[in-house]
Amino acid sequence: MSTLMRKKQAPAPVTEKKKFGAATLDRIERAGNKLPEPFAPFLYLFLAVGLISTVVSWFNVSTTLPGAEAPTLIKGLFTGEGITWLMTTAVENFIGFPPLGVVVTLLLAVGVAERTGLLLVLVKSTLGRAPGWALPYVIALVALCAHIMSDASILVIPPIAALVFRAAGRNPVAGLLGSYAVGIAAFSCTPFITSTDALLAGISNAAAAPVSGLVLPVTAVSNLFLNIVLAGVLTVAGGLVIDKVLEPRLNRTGVGVNAAAADEASPDVTAAEKSALRWAGLALLVVVGLFLALALPAGAPLRNEAGGFLPKSPLLSSVIFIVFCVLLAPAIVYGARLRLVTNIQSVVEMMGQAVKDAVSFIVVAFILAQFLALFTWSGLASWVAVNGAQTLKDVNFTSYGAIIAFIAAVSILNLLISSGSSLWTLIAAVFIPMFALIGYEAGFVQAAFRVGDSATQALTPLNPYLVVILGFLRKYEPEAGIGSIIARMLPFTAVFWVLWVLVLTLFFVTGTGTGPGMDIMVD
Repeated sequence: MSTLMRKKQAPAPVTEKKKFGAATLDRIERAGNKLPEPFAPFLYLFLAVGLISTVVSWFNVSTTLPGAEAPTLIKGLFTGEGITWLMTTAVENFIGFPPLGVVVTLLLAVGVAERTGLLLVLVKSTLGRAPGWALPYVIALVALCAHIMSDASILVIPPIAALVFRAAGRNPVAGLLGSYAVGIAAFSCTPFITSTDALLAGISNAAAAPVSGLVLPVTAVSNLFLNIVLAGVLTVAGGLVIDKVLEPRLNRTGVGVNAAAADEASPDVTAAEKSALRWAGLALLVVVGLFLALALPAGAPLRNEAGGFLPKSPLLSSVIFIVFCVLLAPAIVYGARLRLVTNIQSVVEMMGQAVKDAVSFIVVAFILAQFLALFTWSGLASWVAVNGAQTLKDVNFTSYGAIIAFIAAVSILNLLISSGSSLWTLIAAVFIPMFALIGYEAGFVQAAFRVGDSATQALTPLNPYLVVILGFLRKYEPEAGIGSIIARMLPFTAVFWVLWVLVLTLFFVTGTGTGPGMDIMVD
């Protein structure tokens, strides 16, 4: 515990409070580290649902979904029918699990973009051109846009931001912690389509199976309009908090002031990297041009039968493939110019390493798929949704206040379950059907989830990246503890949570859909 706490200094009430807070957070972190790997909790949930469904089935419990001609009986896993179902569909459940193919597909492209250095040089070239006064806002924007790297952005951006801040004569710790705060508290809030968008959409569609006839299908762009607005709002807000709150506080306490070089890496972009980046840009233009040619002309193959794109069209169904190509083609060209990609085998090896890094997700996806499939097949999902929706109606809690309460609940749960996909898998199967039955589209419920899931992520000591950031921080502040980080994250969490809720409320009040083809209320 002592390694994560500040050393004892001159006695003062503030110091003692910080020490006590850091010690408490240390105990929470140690307790969280003793929790089993994600596979185990979902296995226990699978078995629990199996047991509950079996017991309930003995009493011939049934439920009737709106529009259904006949009631649906609850079916038990530990029955002849249930065992047969599991044995004959386990592989299909796994292979058909929507997030699996989407995530692996995007990882193939992201892996090449990461390992050729394209994503890193994009970050360095963007930050390096910013004037000193604008750095906080540029850092915030880059931290948001870098979510295209998924979790990797949380590890790549902060040390580079610290270097750039120091080079501009500003406090490097402000760059380090500011970029981390924006990256973690506004996670997946980017104007670009990322693997997270696809992952959450896949989980949402799987959870919406009991009410699939009521709600619109969720796609990777179902929250795009909301994300674009939020990206602008949170970029400005994040820059302001860095500039007006975080950095002045660090300067007052002497943290990071006159810090010596803490990293061997350089924030500069070499001439060779600049040349390769230009070639990558040309490749991007070619790819984008090809897709525009397939979508814009009248009668283009990516238009739907009516000649448009909404609510469904080959273009929307091709988003994952388009993102794959937009990432992969420039990355290959960039790597080829730097001789990091010399043949097809080079690309294959980079893709293979990316999939290797995702093995833990693939393993967990197997039990996630079985859990969701059982929850739907047994009829428990429908039963919980119908009765939950009826309860909300009985207490007259079907207005927007129910969405706010849902966001607050997610914010609290997020402190205990730091994985957004895991948390969404746990609660989507209940809340998407439930909210659908009182009139809310699945895509809007997913948007509400993202508010609570992201804003408090910077505060949980169970966040695995907290320890990594602590390592970066100790290069500048050797005596820093986890409490030091969390205390500096609080302003970001508070500001982002309020702003995110206000923007979501604005979409609700104006009836603006959160993305292409996605409404707020069920028709």
